[in-house]
Amino acid sequence: MASTDLDPAGLATRIEELLDGVEVECGVLGNRDPVASAVGEIVAHAEWYDYAAKYDEDGMELVVPARISGAARERVRELAVESFVATECDGMARIDFFVTTGGEVVVNEINTIPGFTATSVYAKLFEASGIPYAELLDRLVELALERRDRRARLKY
Repeated sequence: MASTDLDPAGLATRIEELLDGVEVECGVLGNRDPVASAVGEIVAHAEWYDYAAKYDEDGMELVVPARISGAARERVRELAVESFVATECDGMARIDFFVTTGGEVVVNEINTIPGFTATSVYAKLFEASGIPYAELLDRLVELALERRDRRARLKY
């Protein structure tokens, strides 16, 4: 588990443990009834997954479905939707996870504004889920209009 100590100024510091396993990503699309994409695994073609690895051509490969068990993929999708709902997200998010060698699924972070070009991971995950880029854009516009209408009905 994580270790918490006090630094010289008396402030708490936290160092997280190394999770031995693989990092995977899952897109979520929706407002009140969100859906999860297929689960992907990023394979960097360099030692570090940095800006160049993310954005340069051939800097990384997205493997879909991720090379984890079917049960772990389903757990990732389930936790992605639960995380999206718990944090009251709307529209879209990409949620990143660690899946340990023991099969434990750990939420790493929620990206509420993930990269969104036709070649971004979010779009690729939904493409692999049967929702092409143009349709994904249409759905996001519809979700934005739905959210606007829902908020317009609120009494302040």
